[in-house]
Amino acid sequence: MEHVSAAAIIDAHGVVTGWSEGARRLTGLTGEEALGRPVRELLAEQPPPEAVAALAGTAVLRHRDGSPVALNLTACVLIGDDGGPGGYVITTVPSDRAEPTLAEQAFQQASMSMSVFDADQRYLRLNEAACKAMGVPEEVMLGRHFSETVEDEVHSRGFLRHMRKVAESGRPLRHESFTGAPALNREHAWTTDMWPVRDSSGRLVGTALAAFDSTEQYWARQRLALLNEAAATIGTTLDLVRTAEEVVAVMVPRFADFASVDLFDWVLGAEEAPLLAGTEIALRRVAHGSGTEGTPEAAVHLGEVDFYPPFSPPARAILEGTVMLSQAGESAFLRWVAERNARAPAGRRHRVGAHSMMAAPLRARGTTLGVVVAVRIRQPDDYVADDAVFAEELASRAAVCIDNARRFARERTTALALQHNLLPRGLSGQAAVEVAHRYRPSGSQAGLGGDWFDVIPLSGGRVALVVGDVVGHGIPSSATMGRLCTAVRTLADVDLPPDELLTHLDDLVTHLAGDDSDEVAELGATCLYSVYDPVTRRLTLAAAGHPPPALVLPDGTTQVIELSAGPPLGVGGLPFEAMEVELPEGSLVALYTDGLIEDRDRDIDHAIAELCRALTAPPDTLDALCDTVLKAVLPEEPSDDVALLLARTRALGADRIATWDVLPDPEHVAATRQAATEQLTAWGLDEAAFVTELVVSELVTNAIRYGAPPIQLRLIRDRTLICEVSDGSSTSPHLRRAHAYDEGGRGLLLVAQLTQRWGSRQTGSGKTIWAEQPLPPI
Repeated sequence: MEHVSAAAIIDAHGVVTGWSEGARRLTGLTGEEALGRPVRELLAEQPPPEAVAALAGTAVLRHRDGSPVALNLTACVLIGDDGGPGGYVITTVPSDRAEPTLAEQAFQQASMSMSVFDADQRYLRLNEAACKAMGVPEEVMLGRHFSETVEDEVHSRGFLRHMRKVAESGRPLRHESFTGAPALNREHAWTTDMWPVRDSSGRLVGTALAAFDSTEQYWARQRLALLNEAAATIGTTLDLVRTAEEVVAVMVPRFADFASVDLFDWVLGAEEAPLLAGTEIALRRVAHGSGTEGTPEAAVHLGEVDFYPPFSPPARAILEGTVMLSQAGESAFLRWVAERNARAPAGRRHRVGAHSMMAAPLRARGTTLGVVVAVRIRQPDDYVADDAVFAEELASRAAVCIDNARRFARERTTALALQHNLLPRGLSGQAAVEVAHRYRPSGSQAGLGGDWFDVIPLSGGRVALVVGDVVGHGIPSSATMGRLCTAVRTLADVDLPPDELLTHLDDLVTHLAGDDSDEVAELGATCLYSVYDPVTRRLTLAAAGHPPPALVLPDGTTQVIELSAGPPLGVGGLPFEAMEVELPEGSLVALYTDGLIEDRDRDIDHAIAELCRALTAPPDTLDALCDTVLKAVLPEEPSDDVALLLARTRALGADRIATWDVLPDPEHVAATRQAATEQLTAWGLDEAAFVTELVVSELVTNAIRYGAPPIQLRLIRDRTLICEVSDGSSTSPHLRRAHAYDEGGRGLLLVAQLTQRWGSRQTGSGKTIWAEQPLPPI
């Protein structure tokens, strides 16, 4: 560093009032940053007393980057208006920085670009390599923010994000990027090491970086990665179109500026085999990609049929079964482009800039499926023999993956259609819970599983929440799932308790295993059946080999509901145990299948912990929460189907429920009927009074005559008006048609005709007869 003189003015109170350019260069502080500050804030340590008394000596200042700067100071007293000292002019010449140190020389002469930034990402120091890359001297860059010196906004944002991360975390990191520099003619690859800079007290005062031009190593890695990527990424999903897109993604833009995959229609599901004889070969465009947005080089849109004449490179590749190279100056290439442009609209013609093309046939198991085409436009090098070898290997693997996807697609489409038809398309209307659900089919070679869920409205405003999983994959598993789903709805309609319902379901699976030798039925299934009552706010649930549900209380507390899960369905001979949980209104219950938390490479406890954390996220809707949970818990490619059912509980307040104890005496029927009518009037439901009187009169009279005490009447105002009569007898009534001369027997028939639906359910102390009628429009 050259000799630099500096001057500063300090008033009688020790505040900096003047600051020279030399002072800025020595300390890194601009005038705005120094003026108005007490001079002691600029000192790294207190000067010796003798230097202060003599107004001359050595002082140590703190540089803007946090490093100490030792300076020889000389102070000159300024006379004030009163004749006394009014301030000081301090001049200095750096003592130990008069000549650059070995470290400074090494920094300046380093072959890699090196820079130092303050805590706000402003330049403090740059070496010669950095200045050469930026194309400006160091003085122009000092004090400027990094974003002001870079034209590439995307690169600037990524670079700044990493520098801020270093400044915030205090840990070094490495950042790799591919971008240009103002003084370079083309883009380069950069490997940049960033590390925090601390002062002697350990305080983080800035960030330093060293950028290495790794362009040659970058392209070597890209060529190797392209081969590895082709082997690892093509055919991962067993989806035909996706496989074709993966082929294009491998080629563009590193191997080609434009690439396309065209297949015969029969590969996509048509019945007829290809006819290779004729004047043209018809292929359908499945995937294409370009190095520029909008694929301007594509003369054929996705899904359209393209016709290749026999002399064209793609047709020759199919007919001869080998890779065909073609350059812009060859007659066949020019003839094909001319014919295509003659019949194509102006906006969809081949661009003149295409100078090299290669077509490779897609052959698998002795059958030609189509062709993959690669075109170079902006890349200056033509395709050569080595490129043809690579293309042949790539096309061979792609063809096998496409054929596998074709075979898998037929079975998967059948199973998926069956699965979608069996799963509930729209959840039935109910007010007990707010629900949202997701079903994610597996993309593995094993095929679709038998995961399912359901929400079933029950009597009394209650709702059943069900989730299950049939062991196995494929169409047999989906068919078995459909049987169980239907069976659960049938048993739920009978209003069986969860443990009894699972017992009946277990018997069904056992019978299926005996009647069907299919492996799926023999291995059984799992199921979780729960019933939520919005009146009592109680959730009753039982499980058959199924993972327990997760619960989030309104205060944010999360837990897994521990229950005694019985054996999987189909084992037989072992009982199922139900448990009951009282939930505050607004609680969130998450039911799911094992595919959400279980995988051969995952820890179940960790996955459950992630699930509980994800459930506490505050999204706007339950639908959004479903997506949040799946994104947080599921791996990128789950190996099993996943069913997720979220339910947020609601409660029916006391103002919507009315209950009366009924004496077992027919004389009290009229009083009970009158009480019910008065309650309807209080609710503003006078229009429903006539039907309700008949229902109450019939059900209460039957309970008195044929039931046993205690007898209770309950009215519930939900989405429908529910009338329930409970008694201590377990004998359920039966609907029958009375004969012409019968004096009774028409009561239940009348109830069934006047109400929307009716039924009975067993309770722990007897039974409940209920009837629902729609509410009159408001």
